Amino acid sequence: MIHQMTILRSISSIQSTLSPFHPLLIEGHSRDSRDPTIVGQQLVKNIKSSWKERNVTKPPILITQGDPLTETGISAITRIVANELDIKRCLVCLDDHIDSEHSVLADRHDVIYELRYSQLVNILDGGDTCTNETELTTSKQLTEAIENRIAMMNKKRASLGKEKLADWYIKYAMLQEITKLAFKNISGEVTVAHSVDEINEFSVTSFYEVGLELGLIDEKEDMVYYTENTCIN
Repeated sequence: MIHQMTILRSISSIQSTLSPFHPLLIEGHSRDSRDPTIVGQQLVKNIKSSWKERNVTKPPILITQGDPLTETGISAITRIVANELDIKRCLVCLDDHIDSEHSVLADRHDVIYELRYSQLVNILDGGDTCTNETELTTSKQLTEAIENRIAMMNKKRASLGKEKLADWYIKYAMLQEITKLAFKNISGEVTVAHSVDEINEFSVTSFYEVGLELGLIDEKEDMVYYTENTCIN
């Protein structure tokens, strides 16, 4: 069955269309070589257990962030999770001036809504109430914290004889963090589920710690860490 996709163009349409949903984001590695079916099914157990404990009642929607489809890795895993949960997807892509290929390569399977990163920045910062120019918006807080984290990571990499992180790290780390926070703003709730139990300290996924450190994501209420053999009573 082919589903019609709607490109959400205004802030008001994004908020009114997506606020009734519970946003689900899955974070993991594109180069994950494990069987995506096994990982996806385990993720579904973890997510369902968390939703039951937290009494999540809104209909869920899976938020994806432009990963191209591959046989294994995060894009394959998200397809399986969406299918197992029988939910549709909302796609967030970087604006063309940030990455001209990001939208072109994105997997749009079962995507019913699509929007751009800059729209989520506007939603997030539009809710801030800065009283003077010295106060930081949420996106600027994130940028500063992510830049500081990258500097620390590069310092450690240098001590290990490794090259600096690629320049694209900051834009994908920002996409990851802005997306989850903006959707939490829109819906009032969010689930961020990890597809691996051990996060590579130099991966984009590891930047989830920034949101926790800034107090923007709640570890107990928002996060679902990857555990195996979760039981659902």
